[in-house]
Amino acid sequence: MSNASNGELNFGDPQDERKPRIVPPTVVADAADAAVHAAARKAVGAAAGIAVHVAALDWQGIADQLNAYGYAIIPGLLTADECRDMAAHYAQPQLFRSRVVMSQHGFGSGEYQYFRYPLPSMISALRNALYGPLAAIANRWHELMDLPERFPADHADFLARCHAAGQQRPTPLLLEYRAGDYNCLHQDLYGEHVFPLQAAVLLSQPGKDFEGGEFVLTEQRPRMQSRVEVVPLKRGDMVIFAVNHRPVQGTRGIYRVNLRHGVSRLRSGSRHTLGIIFHDAN
Repeated sequence: MSNASNGELNFGDPQDERKPRIVPPTVVADAADAAVHAAARKAVGAAAGIAVHVAALDWQGIADQLNAYGYAIIPGLLTADECRDMAAHYAQPQLFRSRVVMSQHGFGSGEYQYFRYPLPSMISALRNALYGPLAAIANRWHELMDLPERFPADHADFLARCHAAGQQRPTPLLLEYRAGDYNCLHQDLYGEHVFPLQAAVLLSQPGKDFEGGEFVLTEQRPRMQSRVEVVPLKRGDMVIFAVNHRPVQGTRGIYRVNLRHGVSRLRSGSRHTLGIIFHDAN
């Protein structure tokens, strides 16, 4: 990949799809980098600081990981205090437009709530800051998959497109799992306009707050059985991943693969996650 800003892809050797898959490393920042950005947020405010943090990420590395695996991990994006504050929103019903009990809809077990507009400042800042760099990658993906839709550089312009088509309900959400809960494999599609990348931040600490509850991605390639990725996350880590499709280089050119995501059964404790989806819902 020669230029992350224009979303160009480096798929490597087409023969690589026949080789054993190497587990991708986390990208972008180490703990020291995250601590520096956390300190800066205290000085300028959380919402403004998170936008600066996102702009300084290694978008080259993020794009390379997305192109190779369909997901990328950004370690330590939120601090422990920010994660606790975000998870505490779950008990504030005035912040949300709706609550979904997954077992009532065959989605799994557990529940989640969709935020209402206006979004909390940290979530709004994070959604806006992530969108621009991801739009460049999304446009390149759509070009390679021969899909017609292109995405504007500014998130407000994309939301205007969604709203004009009747997709006017915000989609950022908080999810809550307790012992025995899980989320079935799914795709977050809410209408005609779908932004092909989304993000989630784990707000709880594995091994301390909960056991089990791993984030899982499956990828179905044509005429092949599904492939599974268990994505290792710690509290404060963000994972960016494909919503439904991504391009893959094969021996005969680019082809499209289908992705779904979910969460494995929580064996004990409780787990909260922030979900950032860039298109709004019907």
